[in-house]
Amino acid sequence: MHDATYSPPASLDALRQRSLVVGVIGLLAAAAGAFVSPGQFFHSYLLAYLFWLAAALGGLALTMLQHLSGGGWGVVLRRIFEAAARTLPWMALFFVPLVFGLRDLYPWTDTAMVAQDHILKEKALYLNVPFFLVRAAIYFVVWIGLAFALTRWSAEQDRTGDPALAVRMRNTSAIGLVLYFITMTFAAIDWAMSLEPHWFSTMYGFLFIIGHAIMGLAIAVIMARRLSAEAPMSGVYNAGHFHDFGKLLFAFTMVWAYLSFSQFLIIWSANLPEEIPWYLHRLNHGWERIGIGLVIFHFAVPFVVLLSRRSKRNAALLAGMAVWLIAARFLDLFFMIGPEAYPDGLGFHWLDLAAAIGLGGVWVALFTSNLKGRPLLPLGDAGLESALHGQHH
Repeated sequence: MHDATYSPPASLDALRQRSLVVGVIGLLAAAAGAFVSPGQFFHSYLLAYLFWLAAALGGLALTMLQHLSGGGWGVVLRRIFEAAARTLPWMALFFVPLVFGLRDLYPWTDTAMVAQDHILKEKALYLNVPFFLVRAAIYFVVWIGLAFALTRWSAEQDRTGDPALAVRMRNTSAIGLVLYFITMTFAAIDWAMSLEPHWFSTMYGFLFIIGHAIMGLAIAVIMARRLSAEAPMSGVYNAGHFHDFGKLLFAFTMVWAYLSFSQFLIIWSANLPEEIPWYLHRLNHGWERIGIGLVIFHFAVPFVVLLSRRSKRNAALLAGMAVWLIAARFLDLFFMIGPEAYPDGLGFHWLDLAAAIGLGGVWVALFTSNLKGRPLLPLGDAGLESALHGQHH
């Protein structure tokens, strides 16, 4: 017999406290590094920020996907996705330090350089600081608005069981996913692609979006595995659920590989002078090792492991694969934006690690706090009973 309330276990408090301590120590170390090497700090902080923003936006995107698909896989993970999405107001606050580092990060903020560069002059109508900040504000308003509305209605559904709320969340998610795709595409251009403002790719935003899906699902799998070890969720998650999670993780990883290879193949075969330098920077001076590492660690290993039905149904192994993919996501993001921080060749600074650990510790503490605030299952969802038995509706 399941606990009807599905209250979060007390062990989440310990996780929250440990994460917060680690996060504060990491951020203090990063802040100290900012005084020694401000330019490096902003590059490292941007890497950490985009990495953990993926966790929050992945939760939002997967929440909307679940409302649209209606799959039982998402019903049992929805509270985890929602807890991640509800960190977005904090992520807006954590964006503020980057505002002070725009001149250290983005070449297009240098008016003297823009005046001498024909391409940057043509792009100045879009790439300028005031418009950049206005766009960032719009992105956060859209993301936070969607997260607030969907999680508020979800909580209300728990209290009332009103079927109209399910329809409202589904309709909002249909519009919301379109808005998310548009805003995230432009955010990827603004915050990452414009680090090298001469370069462009129409697939770039999609690579970030699929990365968000992998990150959000990987975190959910790890948390589901942890929760399944004790009451009340020990009697909820079964091998069928983890099999579904593994299939989705496999699918998202394969889409990432397809998009990454497609972008490379199209740009490399076209061999255009305005496009090819981005890959030339990443296939020389040591960066090619990261590229080879991504083929192995972000594609080959997950492909072999997640192809197996037995692996997908093994909760411990699947959670280990989720940890592996989170590390691979960091490697991929480092490959995408790292060469702008280390133009002379492959490099890594201790601030890269300190900022990622610091921001990550604080994010996990906030995420865990959100998870503690509500029942671990959407009690008012009409498909909950079938989802608990591993069925789809």
